[in-house]
Amino acid sequence: MILRELQTYLKDREKAPLSEISTHFHIESDALRPMLKKLARKGRVRQVRGASTCGDCCKCDPALLEIYEWVKN
Repeated sequence: MILRELQTYLKDREKAPLSEISTHFHIESDALRPMLKKLARKGRVRQVRGASTCGDCCKCDPALLEIYEWVKN
């Protein structure tokens, strides 16, 4: 059931960082990654490749920079 809810969440928002998804579902990021990878293998979501940091400090939570987006059909 969580896969369907995760899919709906991303479809409604189009794009969301892993930290936001984790907060919404009250699930650790490490537990969400396999579910997101499964949806990616099915072609429903994809991880957006961006910068490895948001600036020069290198103190950002990596989950803030790990962004997933809905793949429109």
